[in-house]
Amino acid sequence: MMGAARLAMPRVPDIEFWKLCGSGTGEGFTPVPNTAVYAILATWPSLGIARDRVENAPIFRRYSDKARENWTVFLNPTSARGRWSGVAPFDPAARTLPGPIAALTRATIKPSILLKFWGRVPDISSVIGDDPNVLFKIGIGEVPWLHQVTFSIWPDAEAMAAFARADGPHAHAIQAVREGNWFREELYARFQIAGDRGSWGGLSPLHTSRSAAA
Repeated sequence: MMGAARLAMPRVPDIEFWKLCGSGTGEGFTPVPNTAVYAILATWPSLGIARDRVENAPIFRRYSDKARENWTVFLNPTSARGRWSGVAPFDPAARTLPGPIAALTRATIKPSILLKFWGRVPDISSVIGDDPNVLFKIGIGEVPWLHQVTFSIWPDAEAMAAFARADGPHAHAIQAVREGNWFREELYARFQIAGDRGSWGGLSPLHTSRSAAA
């Protein structure tokens, strides 16, 4: 279905930039594919259109009908830098709304450093998993090994910044990336959460944030 969707996605009304991604085993941060979990990233002219298409467009309805569970998170970009397949897919608008935020990083990894890159990933995944503030995290990608996307949700900007600044595997990997010029292409983006639909593991990953706020 993921392969066939490449023919159907361009015909979805109002869809703009889109990508079909697989995931790795565990929480996605491994090079071993997980054939049970897939992700679709898409941009739309407005939140209302996004909600309608995800609920009613035939390709999305087919996925929903076939899936044991599905979850959609709606995002408003607040910052973005870099390129994805040669384009800048997000049109950020500065916002200071309270509530959870999401971070997305995407990279095309140079083949010559694949072993170095994937050698660091398990340690980074462990550190993110141990952080009590992260609400959701997953590693996905368009092509196993070569294309990597990380997506995480945090209760607020301060919690995410604290993780990024902390000394450890994540900071060391970022330093190695910069010094070694590991990526052919990269993109970093942040988003405000505009809402969600469905469930992951039986509930909304945003439920933790709502419960804490209550």
